[in-house]
Amino acid sequence: MEKIFDNKIVIVTGGSFGIGRATAVAFAKRGAKVVIADYIEDHETLDLISEFKGIATFIKCDVSKDKEVKAMIEKTISVYGRLDYAFNNAGIEGSSATTHECTEENWDHTIGVNLKGIWLCMKYEIQQMLKQGKGAIVNTASIAGLVGFQGLPAYVASKHGIIGLTKTAALEYAKSGVRVNAVCPGVIQTPMVDRMTGKKKEAEQQFASMEPVGRMGQPEEVANAVIWLCSDEASFVTGDAMAVDGGWIAQ
Repeated sequence: MEKIFDNKIVIVTGGSFGIGRATAVAFAKRGAKVVIADYIEDHETLDLISEFKGIATFIKCDVSKDKEVKAMIEKTISVYGRLDYAFNNAGIEGSSATTHECTEENWDHTIGVNLKGIWLCMKYEIQQMLKQGKGAIVNTASIAGLVGFQGLPAYVASKHGIIGLTKTAALEYAKSGVRVNAVCPGVIQTPMVDRMTGKKKEAEQQFASMEPVGRMGQPEEVANAVIWLCSDEASFVTGDAMAVDGGWIAQ
């Protein structure tokens, strides 16, 4: 595999599982030194990267906390000296409830992790990238950032907000060498989807049938989109909300 990110430094939040894990591994296989950030201290992603002698560091971080995000960036710079790419992927689905039944606690927690968390990460990532004169950021939104879903008001609002935040930052730093994009995954086979289906075959088949391609996506398929958006091949792409969704929103 071509080492297109040889000696580059990338942060992947929510890197312990699912899309984050697949993307961290994909960056490492292409030569990047990866900072895996997550509030859950699970080192399986590190172990996967070490199997092919990749370089990675784990930092425990709750992205909804300013001090922890700032410390994550500071540690990254102290260890590796720079920050070339960031995949702001940490997120939660929150509790299912209609708009009038959604609790304030669920609203605040979901918005805090999903939307505030990405804003905080960008706040400190961009400061460092501006010093360097270059960088690329990809944020994880969702097809729920492009269309509505009943019973998930906080989640849908957070994901729509991520797309708006991505577009705003892309415009603000378009002439500063920092590109900002988002990916909008459809139904991807991840622990989050497993929680929603309970790993029951009938529920999984129902989810898969919603996709025009007739199956769920794999985390590696989203990782491939992130890799491209960070690469020089996407040098003229900024402010985009790329659907990686098996055709969902084309319906």
